[in-house]
Amino acid sequence: MNRNGPLRVLVVDDERPALEDLAFLLARDERVGEVLASDSSSEALRLLRTAPVGAVFLDIAMPGLSGLELAQVLAQFKDQPAVVFVTAHEEHAVEAFEMNALDYVLKPVREERLREAVRRVVEGNTPPAPADDTIAIELGGVTRFVSRADVRYVEAQGDYARLHTADGGHLLRVPLTTLEQEWRSAGFVRIHRSLLVALGHVEQVRIDAGRCTVLVGGDELAVSRRHTRELRDLLLRRARPGAS
Repeated sequence: MNRNGPLRVLVVDDERPALEDLAFLLARDERVGEVLASDSSSEALRLLRTAPVGAVFLDIAMPGLSGLELAQVLAQFKDQPAVVFVTAHEEHAVEAFEMNALDYVLKPVREERLREAVRRVVEGNTPPAPADDTIAIELGGVTRFVSRADVRYVEAQGDYARLHTADGGHLLRVPLTTLEQEWRSAGFVRIHRSLLVALGHVEQVRIDAGRCTVLVGGDELAVSRRHTRELRDLLLRRARPGAS
């Protein structure tokens, strides 16, 4: 959604110094026309009844109604404001994005990082979609680039996909079904309703008592019965001399 005209924002943080600093930095942004401030979720809700805003910049750890709980309330609004979490706690990022938060900014807040959050609100931007060969993974204001060739398998986690590489897991805000369609030409195939594997990373196929598994990067992954034949055929074709 595009937001036209000066942006009215609400800052919510129970720590007064953090509240004042964030309000000050937002007021310096030429795209922001008015900054409202509240040191509690209950007061924030009272303000929102009389002064609708385009975005709420919201702390997570607050007494009473937490930032995550307040975001759930905001999701019920007819005209939902964009939600940007501003917190010192990186571990809530997944839960925040599951609530369709537009951004997640870590404290201490850098002005240039906050300006990027405002840009996303104004332009309605979401985290970058996967490119053909490089995937941008964003968490807590840090963007990490992962080569698709390094992805061994992909695991569905709700509306997200966890990319498993030698360096660990990377959460991407893209459904598994989307990656299945876009990455099939790159050798990724569905082996289970919640799993895609990169054929080039499959080390072994094991069948025991009718149960099929594959070994990928040292991890044993179950293959559902409906996908077993297709997987074996694809692997056999790749193993033939001259196969592409």
